[in-house]
Amino acid sequence: MADRLQPYRGLFVLDASQGIAGPYCATQLAACGATVVKIEPPAGDWSRGLSTREGTQSVMHVSFNRGKRSAVLDLQSEAGRAAMLKLAAKADVMLEAFRPGVAKRLGLVPEAGKPDVVFLSVSGFGQRGPHSERPCTDSVMQAYSGMVSLNVGMDGVPHRTGQIMAVDMVTGLSAFIAVQAALAEQALDRVAGAAPRARVLDVSLMQSAAALMGFNIAEQGLLGRVPPAANLPAGTYQGSDGRWFMVALLREPEYVQLCGIIGRPELATDPRFASFALRAEHRDALLPEIRAAAATQPAAEWVRRFQAVRMLCDLVNTPLDWLADPHAEAVGAAVPLDQPGLGTLPFPRLPGLGPWSVPAPALGEHTEEVLREIGL
Repeated sequence: MADRLQPYRGLFVLDASQGIAGPYCATQLAACGATVVKIEPPAGDWSRGLSTREGTQSVMHVSFNRGKRSAVLDLQSEAGRAAMLKLAAKADVMLEAFRPGVAKRLGLVPEAGKPDVVFLSVSGFGQRGPHSERPCTDSVMQAYSGMVSLNVGMDGVPHRTGQIMAVDMVTGLSAFIAVQAALAEQALDRVAGAAPRARVLDVSLMQSAAALMGFNIAEQGLLGRVPPAANLPAGTYQGSDGRWFMVALLREPEYVQLCGIIGRPELATDPRFASFALRAEHRDALLPEIRAAAATQPAAEWVRRFQAVRMLCDLVNTPLDWLADPHAEAVGAAVPLDQPGLGTLPFPRLPGLGPWSVPAPALGEHTEEVLREIGL
C-alpha cells in the first residue's frame, strides 16, 4: 500500500448516504486516505439487500462501501439524531442523499458541521426545481435524460445500459470531483492566509447524466433534430460459433476495408452505401448483408482478421473473460479483496490511485467504538 496516493489522510468524512452514488463518492475519499464513518439505519443501507449476498453483506454493498466504518443510528429517535449531530460537528466533509428537505428536518445541515465543512447533497433531480422531490433511480434517469434513446441496439430497440449502473456511477464520480475541487480551493485559501470557506454542493443524477452525454446534447441542441448514426455499420455482430464481436469505424476508408475483409467488396461500391450518412439512410438494406457475412466465420477469426490490419475490433467479453484475459492478469488489473462473510472478490483497481484492498464493514461493526469517541 506504500505507493498508494493518500492525499486525504486525517480528513473526517460523515457519510449519511445510501445506495450507490453517494456511497461511491465516499469510498473514493476512503481510498484516498480519509476516515469515513457511514451512518446506517437499523435495517442497514438498502444496498445490503441487493445482488449476491450472505447475511447483511452483499457484493453491491461491498463495492460501494469499502474502507468505511459503519455506525447504526436510528435517526427517527432523539438519541440517534443527537449522536449524528455530534459526529457532524467533527466532519470535514458531510454527504447526504435523502429526498430534498429530509436532511434539514433531521438537522443534518451545513451549519451542523465545522465552519469550513464541505457539505454534499446527492439526489435524483437536484435540491430545487419542479422535479426535485420526484423519486428517481438509475434506470429512470437513463430514460429521462435521453440516454436510452441513444443506446439503440442492432435490433432497433432503445435500451438502458444493461446491468451497468452508468448514471449512479458517474454521479458518484462527479460528486467525488466536486468534493476534491472544494478541498483544493480550501487549500489555496490556507496558502493565501485566508480562512477556508465552507462549500455546499448539489450533485444530481440528472446533471451527471447530462454531463456524460454532453456531446450528444450539444449536437441535437444545435441541429434541433436527432442526427443520423455517425459510423454505420459499426456495431456488434455474431460469428458462426455464436460469440459476438464488436467493430468500430472512425474513417470512411475503413468501410472499404471492412467490405474486403468480410468478402463482400461489392458493398463498398454500392452507391447506397457510399458514405456514413448514406449508410445510415439505408441501414435496413446494409446491416442484413453484414450480419450474413459475419455468420460465416467464428467471432475470434473475424477479430484476428480485423486486428491484423489494425482495425478497431474485439470480442464481446463477459467480466469473467476480462478477468482471465492475459493482459488484465499481466498488469494486475483486478485486486483480490478478502471480504468477511462473502469470501474473496476480484475488484478492479481504482484508476491511478494504486492498489487498495480494504473490506467493507459489517452492519454496525463500529457503532460502539464511534459512539465512545464522541463521548456517548
